[in-house]
Amino acid sequence: MSGVSTAVRDIRRPLLVPHSIQLTRGTARRHVMPLIRFPLQEETVQSSLVSVPGGVPRRRRSPATLATGSALMLIAVLVAVFGRPGPASAAGTSPCDIYASGGTPCVAAHSTVRALYGSYTGKLYQVRRSSDNATRDIGALTAGGAADAAAQDSFCAGTSCVITWVYDQSGHGNNLGYQGPGGVGGSDTAANATSESLTVGGNRAYSLYINPRNSYWRDGHTTGVPTGSAPEGMYMVTSGTHVNGGCCFDYGNSETTRKADGPGAMDAINFSTQCWFGGCSGNGPWVQADLEWGLYSGGSQSWNPNQRAFTSKFVTATLKNNGTTRFAIKGSNAQSGSLTTLYAGSLPGGYNPMKKQGAIILGSGGDCCNGNTNLSAGTFYEGAMVSGYPSDQTESAVQANITAAGYR
Repeated sequence: MSGVSTAVRDIRRPLLVPHSIQLTRGTARRHVMPLIRFPLQEETVQSSLVSVPGGVPRRRRSPATLATGSALMLIAVLVAVFGRPGPASAAGTSPCDIYASGGTPCVAAHSTVRALYGSYTGKLYQVRRSSDNATRDIGALTAGGAADAAAQDSFCAGTSCVITWVYDQSGHGNNLGYQGPGGVGGSDTAANATSESLTVGGNRAYSLYINPRNSYWRDGHTTGVPTGSAPEGMYMVTSGTHVNGGCCFDYGNSETTRKADGPGAMDAINFSTQCWFGGCSGNGPWVQADLEWGLYSGGSQSWNPNQRAFTSKFVTATLKNNGTTRFAIKGSNAQSGSLTTLYAGSLPGGYNPMKKQGAIILGSGGDCCNGNTNLSAGTFYEGAMVSGYPSDQTESAVQANITAAGYR
């Protein structure tokens, strides 16, 4: 915006006041900007906003009128800029608002910690207590806010609770149920609801703390999850302090059959210490891509020298795949800093095109857990899957939102 400021260098310094102009374009989400008022000309500026479409009569203008005209010019420039919504320009937005403004809307959005849309006021997850098998939906404290941990505490007081469902905030109905009796079927169990607490933005919340025999799944192939060679992207916030080398702590696109159906049947983030093809450098944990029949650190079975371990308490992991030629994986500390591109290039041989089936997996591999059990451990705080191939700008804006959320 540096080019704008020079237009007002001869005008008295503007004041930003709590009033705002809401700018919309088509069906895009609103961008809110402060209304700029200039001392001594406040009402003139506001009334002139109405007269702009009709023009201003030609006449000799007073200094106040010239200042007003300059103010209008400034506002017009700002409107022109904000009228083209970019991923990072909307105030008070959340990850799925950012993805939508970048042209890659969320088709699934999951978190036990916070809302992933700035306007979301619905339920985040469900807990079930052992004393009577009653269930309780846990929602957000405010629109776009943190989870209501106090509601869980009250409901689970004096007994134990598990997390049975993680609800989809995107509106597509892609709710994740645990892979066991009473859930979506299978051989696993639901995760303990109180294994780990944290704060986000100063509000206490609980993570989805996955241990072996815990996993979640959804068949989303008819409810918006990309299939075949359609492009998609995803991210999750996880932890570098609760990991293992068991197969396979994943979040993303998986088989509807819950079987290992061949190369390209999966497209999921893996975060673990697994060194699938050997030759790994260090001990991890690493952000890799589970594309089925292998965890890929880069574009081949050879170890990617650009890989690095992420051992911080909170970690952001991203994956995007255009389905036909290329994919990219990135990682970062979720409390500060920008994303590191670990790989961006061609798909491995045999994975072009992708053959995604459109289920969603969380906490396990794709051939789990119907007849077998999950062996992995990991922590899930939030994540989303999107339709389309997100731009680097969009992913950077999502990372900025995550660091601003205040994970502690």
